Amino acid sequence: MAEQGSFFKRLRKGAGDDESEMSFIDHLEILRWHIVRSVLAILVSAILFFVYIDEIFDKVIMGPTRNDFISYRFFCNLSRFLHMGDSLCMPPMKLNLQVTSISGTFMSSITIAIVGGLLVALPYVFWEIWKFVRPALKPTELKYTSGIIFWVSMFFFLGAAFGYFMLAPFTFNFLANYTIGDLAIIDYRPTLSDYLDTLIDITLGAGLAFELPMATWLLSKLGIITPNFLRTYRKYAYVVLLVLAAIITPSPDWGSQLIVVVPLVLLYEISILIAVRVKKKQDEEWE
Repeated sequence: MAEQGSFFKRLRKGAGDDESEMSFIDHLEILRWHIVRSVLAILVSAILFFVYIDEIFDKVIMGPTRNDFISYRFFCNLSRFLHMGDSLCMPPMKLNLQVTSISGTFMSSITIAIVGGLLVALPYVFWEIWKFVRPALKPTELKYTSGIIFWVSMFFFLGAAFGYFMLAPFTFNFLANYTIGDLAIIDYRPTLSDYLDTLIDITLGAGLAFELPMATWLLSKLGIITPNFLRTYRKYAYVVLLVLAAIITPSPDWGSQLIVVVPLVLLYEISILIAVRVKKKQDEEWE
């Protein structure tokens, strides 16, 4: 309760109220307006996406399913540049989607617009959250959070781009060309909603995964993890990353798996460096 009171007191000072301490309801009212502004930003962005839904669907949403997608051409050219033949060239893919409900296309358009609006408005949403939390932070805490919105947004968009340009093409190409049993009795025709769910899960999931350095920074500041902990379990983390790469890549050759696992390994190593930096600053403060 003392910590909660201290938190509210610092929020009150940030709000400029020097006469009386703000009540819990007052803080909820402030939080409500932060949420309202965030939702409005998402809705405005979603409306823009809906207006241009045809172009976005053809060029962005269905991009990973097209044989001339930039990622396919890049990996194929890279394979030949490294004198690996066509080992990184993915086989042609033909993916025909179906809609099983009368409102399927409209609901899919709404889903695309909302998710797209969320992605575009995400930095602003982070900023609104930061505005609410900032008054409760001490000056020393504010010093270590300089540029936090930029770094959180950057890591998320890097992860989303990695998921869209790297994981999604590998995943869809592998699944579309995977066969089992007698092909004559199998009519492979996935639904549009299933495709969208998979693409969204991959993109947003990769974006969240790339927040690992920021999560490491926070957990290190709280003393929950240390550089020694991350180094000790490094070999186990590498095994998990290799297994994940083997599942994602469409072929068992080492080149394809290497392209997927290298960014994940680099992310883990960056997290260790961040933990070392935090530990060093904490030791200097204790001294």
